[in-house]
Amino acid sequence: MRAGLIVVGIILLVAGIWITLGNGSYKETDTKAQLGPVKIQATEEKAIPQWIGIAGIVVGGLLAIGGFVRKN
Repeated sequence: MRAGLIVVGIILLVAGIWITLGNGSYKETDTKAQLGPVKIQATEEKAIPQWIGIAGIVVGGLLAIGGFVRKN
């Protein structure tokens, strides 16, 4: 369990840093118009909000520290 906390914490920490630096994004496809069977779609690339990265850093840090400090 202790090693699991450390691993999950480090993964969240790294992912949070990656997102905070502006490297995290996702694609969203939206239908702009539809006439019968014909659809006009647009795909946009959007950045993941920076607050999610900061939350990942905080939670990941707490989990990693909790894994190191936890006594069995």
